[in-house]
Amino acid sequence: MQAAVWHGRRDIRVESVPLPDHPPPGWVQIKVHWCGICGSDLHEYVAGPVFIPTDEPHPLTGISGQCILGHEFSGEITALGDGVTGFSPGDPVTADACQHCGECDYCKRGQYNLCQTLAFTGLMNNGAFAEYVNVPADLLYALPEGFPTEAGALIEPLAVGMHAVKKAGDLLGKTVVVLGAGTIGLCTIICARAAGASRVIALEMSEARKAKALEVGAHEVIDPSKTDAIEQTQQLTRGYGADIAFECIGHKDTAKLSLDLIRKGGKAVLVGVFEEPSAFNFFEIVATEKQVIGSLAYNGEFADVIAMINDGRIDVQPLISGRIQIGEILEKGFEELVAHKDRHVKIIVSPDQAA
Repeated sequence: MQAAVWHGRRDIRVESVPLPDHPPPGWVQIKVHWCGICGSDLHEYVAGPVFIPTDEPHPLTGISGQCILGHEFSGEITALGDGVTGFSPGDPVTADACQHCGECDYCKRGQYNLCQTLAFTGLMNNGAFAEYVNVPADLLYALPEGFPTEAGALIEPLAVGMHAVKKAGDLLGKTVVVLGAGTIGLCTIICARAAGASRVIALEMSEARKAKALEVGAHEVIDPSKTDAIEQTQQLTRGYGADIAFECIGHKDTAKLSLDLIRKGGKAVLVGVFEEPSAFNFFEIVATEKQVIGSLAYNGEFADVIAMINDGRIDVQPLISGRIQIGEILEKGFEELVAHKDRHVKIIVSPDQAA
C-alpha cells in the first residue's frame, strides 16, 4: 500500500509499504477514507523529530525512527482482532489518537490523555496517511448513518477545542477570547459558541484567518499588531476583561497576554504547544485569583463532537481548505502549508489514488 512515511526533517516519502498485519487481540484494521494534515505533522516535517521517538523505541509501541504520519482520520473497519465486540467489518468509524497503557494511575482514573506511556497514533505508532491502519478498538467511535466521511477527518481537532472548552467550565453567557485563529483556535471558537458563550473575541493578525474566525462564529476580531489588545478587550467588556481566554498559539508572549486579557478571577486555558520557556511573576495570579489551566488533546470529547456535527450544531465545511490524494501530500500538502499556511485551515488527504 502507499503511505506517507517520516524519515527525517524535510524527508517525508510517499512509498510502498506492507499492509498492516491482521490486527492483534483488542485492535481493529481500518480502511482510511480521509486523513487531515495536523500542525504536529507539519512540525515533524519542518523541525522534526519533535514527538517521533528516534533515540530509542517508544515504551508502549516499540516504534523508533521511521513512522507513517496521520491521526485525524475516518474510514471503515475491515478486520477485527480477537476479543473485539460491538463493531463489525464495514462499520464507519473514527478513532481517538491517544494510545494508552490502561494500567497506570492516570488511565485507571479515566485520564488516559495523561498516560505515563502515552503514544499518539501517527507519531509514536504508524498512522493513517496510508490505505489501512491498525488501532486499538477502545479508541473507536462509530459514525452515525449518513455521517459525511470528510467530516470524520475533522473530529479530532474539534475534540481538542471541545476538551479545552470543557476544562474552562460553564461558558453560558460568558465572554471568551481566543488567541490565534489557526485550526485549533477556529475549532475552539466553534466549540465555545456551541457551549453557549455569549461573546467570542478572536485575536489574529492574518487577514485570511481574521475572515475565517468571523465565518465560524467569532463576534469580533482584534489584530494585536494594529491595536492594544488588552485595551480593546476591556472596552468590549466594560473595563473588566474577558471571563475566559484560550491560548491556541503556543508562544511565551501570548501565554502572558492570555492572562492579561481576563478579568480578576478569570480563567486562562493553555492549549498551544510551547517550544520555549518564559519568565513570569506568579504574584500576578495570587493578586488577582486568576486561574491557569492546561489542556492536552482530549478525553472522550469525540462523542460530543460527533453528536454536534450530526445534528447540525457544528458545520465542518468552513474548516476544509483543500482535498488532495496521497501522492500529492508533499507538494500540495506539506509544502503548500509551509509556503501558504495562513491560507489554509485543514487540508485533508485521501489515500485512494483514484480519489
